[in-house]
Amino acid sequence: MADGTRGTVQETLVMARYGELFLKSEPVKRHFIGMLLRNIRKALGASGLECRYETPRGRILIYGSEPELVAVIVSRIFGIIDVSICHRTSTDLADLSAIALSLAVPRLHAGMSFAVRAKRQYKTGLNSQELGMEIGSHIYDNIPGLKVDLDTPDFEVFIEVRDFGGLVYERRIPGPGGLPWGTQGRVLVLLSAGIDSPVASWLVMKRGCEITHLYLDAGRWAGADVTAAAIDNHRKLSLWCAGNPVSLVVANSEPLFDRMSEQKVQPRYRCVICKRFMLNVASRMMAHEGALAVVTGENLGQVASQTLANLGVVADSATAPILRPLITYDKEDTITIARRIGTFDATPGDLACRAVPKMPATAAVLEEIHELEQQMAIDELAAGACTTLRFVTALDGRITEDHSDHQP
Repeated sequence: MADGTRGTVQETLVMARYGELFLKSEPVKRHFIGMLLRNIRKALGASGLECRYETPRGRILIYGSEPELVAVIVSRIFGIIDVSICHRTSTDLADLSAIALSLAVPRLHAGMSFAVRAKRQYKTGLNSQELGMEIGSHIYDNIPGLKVDLDTPDFEVFIEVRDFGGLVYERRIPGPGGLPWGTQGRVLVLLSAGIDSPVASWLVMKRGCEITHLYLDAGRWAGADVTAAAIDNHRKLSLWCAGNPVSLVVANSEPLFDRMSEQKVQPRYRCVICKRFMLNVASRMMAHEGALAVVTGENLGQVASQTLANLGVVADSATAPILRPLITYDKEDTITIARRIGTFDATPGDLACRAVPKMPATAAVLEEIHELEQQMAIDELAAGACTTLRFVTALDGRITEDHSDHQP
């Protein structure tokens, strides 16, 4: 093997790429990139990392003393499509080739395949394909027995030649994509102990929304582990907006079920009335939380209360826009996302609802529901649920505050 496999490395850094932001107008793009940088600084600052930043076109370069940790944290920032730990050097072909070889040596041996993915900003000199061939030849000549495979190689090395210098790296760590947190305003998410609503919350976070969670506590009508599981979902989701505290509002819905039992409301209507009650309470809290829409984990046809007919009846109780990110998802798709984002729990405990009927209505009649709610004084119940609230704040995967407060 040839000597001098190590090129002149100026610095090791983390490069973050963003995608969809390119589609925006220049003023909007500058604003979004500014928000993205703010979120990166907050997330890294929450871990005690002090870094320096550069923003060449389409990239964010992050210089810090712990690039591996920086890469892990930044790969969870909304708006980032992928992250790489890069070796920055000159644009000289010899330097680029030497660093590429130094990355390949510990990863490759005879019989393995590799590929060089090269990209350059300049229009003069070697083009991207020629640059890749030259660097690939250097690796091929110095590690005997290799094969070139541009489709499914065992090892890839990436080269970027830009106006500020050369970057060489071997990994592209996927990010969540989407839009930077905070660019689309705040929403109020109906959060539960289940699988769907945390995924719905994550999806609107991915689209740039700040979130406030709202959980309706059914008290003795709910399983023993429901409230703890909902709070744990809230805690886990705060990991996806590091450095930003997230509030969970807990309202008491036990009187609703007591009233339905006292009034002997037909069990088949309980689920629809419960869903409408949630939206009624959420609508009352919109202004207080500064939210522009309500988010639910509803999915078309997944359960009886989510038939198309019932979704229309339920939506009638809201005075704000309703966002349903999961409306067309298969359950397995939702579970896949839940596993990825860390909210799936294979052994969640007792999450039963004691009020679920054996045969719920699949096409409730709005007029009948209105009449039942009037008999129950549903607006009085919803207003009562908004008076004494519990607030649980999560930050960076930890519960930092939990207190009750009386609302006017």
